[in-house]
Amino acid sequence: MKKVLAFDVDQTLNVAKMPIPDEIAELLVKCLNHYEVCPISGQKYEQFLIQIVDRLVETGATPEQLCHLHLFVAQGTQYYRYNLDKKEWDQVYNYPLTDEQVAKISEAIEKAAKELGYWEEDKLADGDEIIENRLSQVTFSALGQKAGTEAKYAWDPDCKKREAIVKRCKELAPEFEYEIGGTTSINAITPGMNKVFGMTHLMEELKVEKPEILYFGDMTQPGGNDYPVVQMGIETITVRSHEDTAYALRGILGVTE
Repeated sequence: MKKVLAFDVDQTLNVAKMPIPDEIAELLVKCLNHYEVCPISGQKYEQFLIQIVDRLVETGATPEQLCHLHLFVAQGTQYYRYNLDKKEWDQVYNYPLTDEQVAKISEAIEKAAKELGYWEEDKLADGDEIIENRLSQVTFSALGQKAGTEAKYAWDPDCKKREAIVKRCKELAPEFEYEIGGTTSINAITPGMNKVFGMTHLMEELKVEKPEILYFGDMTQPGGNDYPVVQMGIETITVRSHEDTAYALRGILGVTE
């Protein structure tokens, strides 16, 4: 019997970097009545609030329901849980990179992207950045966080640009791991600090076993940031859009409610 529904975020619950749409918000609020709901993504904490939490609250999620929502930030290397007494989110743990690691990863990614002709700083919006320190990981976003959805989807639809960047990064800084995610992103981490780490801690924190988890993700192919979950043996549904996820959730709720 499933107790946990875990989700990648971009391309799984939403259009990349956008707040979750109304239907997903409504379905997740219903899921909170029956399951522990666990988004796990390379996104930073503030994006989880904007893209997921705020939308659930707008849709009617109560503080009691939010106690069943668990935010596994930066691939689960940071975990936030709702505190019902304080009516705010508590950070349960955080495993940050050192300043030296951040600098080395950033240098390798910038060098690789520039060598390959994929460093497009001229396309950034004011105040935006290509390389972002997310504490426990460093993320390359080719067009920045503020770029339009259409531009992001068009930049690397087959992942070939990012695969080339990753290949070069592994030559420049092989002590780190690099995963492709979202539409224009690469997440760089220390070995083992991927979604295996996050899902393992999820099981520990929620006291559940693998058969009790159902995971949804769009990057389940080798090299994708959801692939480690597949390798763990956790039951996974591969989706290509939030519409696919909504279809599956309607079916799950249909036999649950």
